[in-house]
Amino acid sequence: MGREDEEKYGDGVIVGYGTINGRKVFLFAQDFTFMGGSLGTVHARKIQKVQEMSLKMGHPIIGLIDSGGARIQEGVASLAGYAGIFMQNVKSSGVIPQISVILGPAAGGAVYSPALTDFRFMTKDTSYMFVTGPEVVKEVLNEDVTFEDLGGAEVHATESGVADMIFNDEEHTLMGVKKLLSYLPSNNVEHPPVKRDEDIEPGKPEKLSLLLPDDPNKPYDVVDVIRLIVDKGSFFEIAEKHAQNIVIGLARLNNQVIGVVANQPKVMAGCLDINASKKAARFVRFCDSFNVPVLVLEDVPGFMPGKSQEQNAIIMHGAKLLYAFAEATVPKVTVILRKAFGGAYIVMNSKNMGGDFNFAWPTAQVAVMGPEGAVKILNRKELASAKDPEELKRKLIADYKDNVANPYVADEKGYIDEVIDPSETRQVIINAFALLENKVEQNPIRKHGNIPL
Repeated sequence: MGREDEEKYGDGVIVGYGTINGRKVFLFAQDFTFMGGSLGTVHARKIQKVQEMSLKMGHPIIGLIDSGGARIQEGVASLAGYAGIFMQNVKSSGVIPQISVILGPAAGGAVYSPALTDFRFMTKDTSYMFVTGPEVVKEVLNEDVTFEDLGGAEVHATESGVADMIFNDEEHTLMGVKKLLSYLPSNNVEHPPVKRDEDIEPGKPEKLSLLLPDDPNKPYDVVDVIRLIVDKGSFFEIAEKHAQNIVIGLARLNNQVIGVVANQPKVMAGCLDINASKKAARFVRFCDSFNVPVLVLEDVPGFMPGKSQEQNAIIMHGAKLLYAFAEATVPKVTVILRKAFGGAYIVMNSKNMGGDFNFAWPTAQVAVMGPEGAVKILNRKELASAKDPEELKRKLIADYKDNVANPYVADEKGYIDEVIDPSETRQVIINAFALLENKVEQNPIRKHGNIPL
């Protein structure tokens, strides 16, 4: 019924296993040349079989997606096939790494399995993801839209955040998958692989002191800070083009794999908004699932204000990041580089949110809000009646910095473990994670928590 070539017993998908860098993985690859890579009953059973095997044996699974969606000729049976695949995705979540590589179209039901996996790779100009294609959009909404504008790699890497990594061609895309796997354990009971490299020093540590501008309101690139802390050439950024006000990625520190979450002052001053909160929360939960310690580099003036953010539920989305850090039981170390204000300070792995070690540079300011805003509220009357309000304002700001926002004040009160010299940051963090190596912490017994979705 609708089968152009009955001799193709593979039914449009190849499944199997192999090794990447000497470690076992399971894979499936859809064949677009056979019925558009559409999913029928046998096609689905083959994918489900390899999913079951990867879960049972504790090895990562990689899906090479190239599919037009459910096979219309097989009706509800193809939909049931997708349901079985989704069920296996959920069962495997947090147990084995699941990676989706979109090498062509992924339409309709074909997009939901990638959405349930841990990481999604796309290739420019050749891969697309959408629930409904341009023709349906035209028919239902009378809108003309191209494949690229509707669900191209660039759209999903920048706007939606669906794509974690995009590359110019398939060869580099697959190389990116291999590199990602080199940081990951095979399953949730193993630890990430340890390298034995000797040439790992990232550069002169004293350079860290020169990266932050004297003016606390001037931006800098936090990636430069990351690269001077982690092992040389080891930082692997994830979702680089989406929610650029926060940086996430995997790296090695003294040959040990860590996850990095860092505010990016050069984009939106490093404020947390809806997209940044979701991006970081998902990454923190991934790290916690697979025993990857988390390093937080903090420079955050607060949550992004505004009508759009409030109406789109920044309260709930910001709470996702808070929940992720509070729930995580892996070693967690925070270094406050500069600003740590208000609710954003709390959310970014503060001491009372479960941070194991919390350090600060001398440039750090830890407070409910920035000095200027605080002075305007606390000293409104004095400023209104002062002969020289600007001079008084400068004095009040200096006093606020000395007595409230000063990191040594937070240190004295126990909210920071130590104020450290920037040049000592790498060694201090190495020592902290070494002490936390055998950390054991368990959340209360429960079926599962109710994260604010």
